Amino acid sequence: MSVLPPQPSSEPPRTPSPCRVVLCRDCCCGSPKVTGVDHAGQAARLKESVPVRVSDCLDVCDHANVVVVQPSAAARAAGARPVWLGLVNDPDATEDVIAWVRAGGPGVAPCPEILAFHTIPAPSSRASGKG
Repeated sequence: MSVLPPQPSSEPPRTPSPCRVVLCRDCCCGSPKVTGVDHAGQAARLKESVPVRVSDCLDVCDHANVVVVQPSAAARAAGARPVWLGLVNDPDATEDVIAWVRAGGPGVAPCPEILAFHTIPAPSSRASGKG
């Protein structure tokens, strides 16, 4: 019985899932209801810097603008959980989010002390009403 050498896979090698940002943009976040914020500029800056997924309402309208920093797949497997940030309404806070994501995000890099002030609890139910 002969043993054949392994055949090369036709699939490209998988790269690890990176830390990413979920950006709420719906009824309150990203709207004129939150005044004095360049919403389009914030979204553009995040998108040019880190992996971003734009979401409909995340049901925490009292904390608009909301950003969720999701851990990488490896960090999540090791126990890291998403970190919800609220009132991310100025360019400095946006830059702090970018720096943390680039450093590895939840489970890899400690949350910057300044972002701890933005941390909010995740909603416990998706049944709450929109703001």
